[in-house]
Amino acid sequence: MSLQGKTVISLLDDEFEDLELWYPVYRVREEGATVLFAGPEKGKTHIGKYGVPATADMSFDEIDSSQIAGILVPGGWAPDKLRRYPKVLQVVQELDLAGKPIGQICHAGWVLISAKILQGRKVTSTPGIRDDMENAGATWIDEPVVVDGHLISARRPPDLPPYAKAFVDALAAVQ
Repeated sequence: MSLQGKTVISLLDDEFEDLELWYPVYRVREEGATVLFAGPEKGKTHIGKYGVPATADMSFDEIDSSQIAGILVPGGWAPDKLRRYPKVLQVVQELDLAGKPIGQICHAGWVLISAKILQGRKVTSTPGIRDDMENAGATWIDEPVVVDGHLISARRPPDLPPYAKAFVDALAAVQ
């Protein structure tokens, strides 16, 4: 239970990739952290690409980056929606400046691109947004997981075990 007493936010919107949302959430919870879902509207249920629901515990506007240890951004089509919320981008920027873990997988890199935090960073993602990541100033690496400081990125669902482990390890290092 290395993460006891820590709170993590998992961002939520429609058409998230079900495994990319739930697998890391369960791993972080298994280590003792509290994981809360934040969405556009508190209490709203969102449905993943394959039909698995998740309900927002809070709205984006309720997130206080000083009170959380890290954030998970799922893939799927949700990131294209998530990056349109100024508060989401603000929270990602604040966590980046604070050096707190930011986990992103697959298409989640779109959120980090829109938050303008990728210049000079090493990342991975689904190959489909490789050009987007590179155009944002990142060095894209075709590896299951790339860790660049507090930024943890992965490509797709088969990479979930090492991605979740790297994210848990990064959270355990947060004071």
